[in-house]
Amino acid sequence: MKILIGIVGLFILIQGTWIYQNKPLEQSITDGEEIYLDFCIQCHLDNGEGVSGVFPPLAKSDYLINNLEMSIRGLKYGLSGPIVVNGEQYNGIMQNQGLDDVEIADVMNYILNNWGNEFNQVITAEQVDNICLLYTSPSPRDATLSRMPSSA
Repeated sequence: MKILIGIVGLFILIQGTWIYQNKPLEQSITDGEEIYLDFCIQCHLDNGEGVSGVFPPLAKSDYLINNLEMSIRGLKYGLSGPIVVNGEQYNGIMQNQGLDDVEIADVMNYILNNWGNEFNQVITAEQVDNICLLYTSPSPRDATLSRMPSSA
């Protein structure tokens, strides 16, 4: 009987984890808004417009859509060095915020579906997990970005 209860408990845990990681877009956006308010609003502001020349805009951002993987990587590992957003150059540092893959997916879904941004796909925790950073030089700005081997 204990084994049966253990198996049922394990099944429920696995299903709960799968549902948490593969939530519908609407739920991900809702969760992402909370994360945005906790971690992003200080620099990118409540309207996603950022501060010209200092903090790049997320609202109607060409950089986000054209550099989706780099945007996710920036949230996951931090970002430094020059980038161009909506024709304006930014050269600052965004620190890693310590978010897990699910939180990164949620906040990306929130950003990509607000303030004039329209994205027809769902960013998943699995996609975020597959974005890795492998440094081949001392500077993150000059780093070679690639998928890390699964044995690493």
